[in-house]
Amino acid sequence: MDHGGLAHALTACERDGFTGELRVPGSPGGAFHLRDGLVVAAESPGAPGAEALLLRSERVDGEQWAELVRESGARWPATGLIAHGYAGAAQLRVVCLLALRDAAFAVVAGRVDACERVTGTEPHALVAVGERPARLLEDAVRKVAAVDALPYPVRPDRERPLPVASPEQACTPLRREVLASADGRRTARDLAFRTGRGVYTVTVEVARMLSDGLLECADPPARVPLLVAPEAPVVRHREQSPAEPEATDPAELPRRAPGASGITEVLVPPASGAGWKGFFRLRHETAG
Repeated sequence: MDHGGLAHALTACERDGFTGELRVPGSPGGAFHLRDGLVVAAESPGAPGAEALLLRSERVDGEQWAELVRESGARWPATGLIAHGYAGAAQLRVVCLLALRDAAFAVVAGRVDACERVTGTEPHALVAVGERPARLLEDAVRKVAAVDALPYPVRPDRERPLPVASPEQACTPLRREVLASADGRRTARDLAFRTGRGVYTVTVEVARMLSDGLLECADPPARVPLLVAPEAPVVRHREQSPAEPEATDPAELPRRAPGASGITEVLVPPASGAGWKGFFRLRHETAG
């Protein structure tokens, strides 16, 4: 199945008013959670989730998070996070939305093998107002196409860059973190998890740093075309118990409109001085 099959499957979920989970096996694969046909959450092994973004922000540590999860009965601990003052309701909504869109990008940037509807699941990190599947997928496809149009196109799980410059030579916190963590073994996806940044944000920055000569790859990055062809999806159904921005020209990376590209989708630890206000500013880290 290609990405056109994923588009058909998500569109069918919206048309049917489906409530449940659309699982997408592949590399890295992932899952979309829908309520009445709208996507309210998504996750992928290829992108840091809302939990990782919150932990990276240092407003809550691992021990505190584990206690909150226990208090919530292994559910998404939104109430506890707010009650203990670790985050506000609006801040959590932003985190969940960023994680949802980043997961969609990771799925589309990889390989899609099939789509499978599953009912009776309970998603974590819900957004209050669901995203239309077509709009969400369009945004993810646009991001992949924009990265492919860069002089050094990369994919989240493909290139393993080496640093050429030292972290002290980087002009932004993100670039310093990437240079400090890049070792020739880590992909952009690995660097995203290590830095607690969105995988799209890190993928774009790795591509730009290759172009600026701050990173290098043993083998030159090769273009991998994004194929979105209309094809009937392979959709399977099975039951499971309860326990268990406006589109732009894909050839142009929208780096100057705040919030348009997703490159600003980052949480910054308190030491940087940005704090939670960065959620609403969605600060743009300029390249080079």
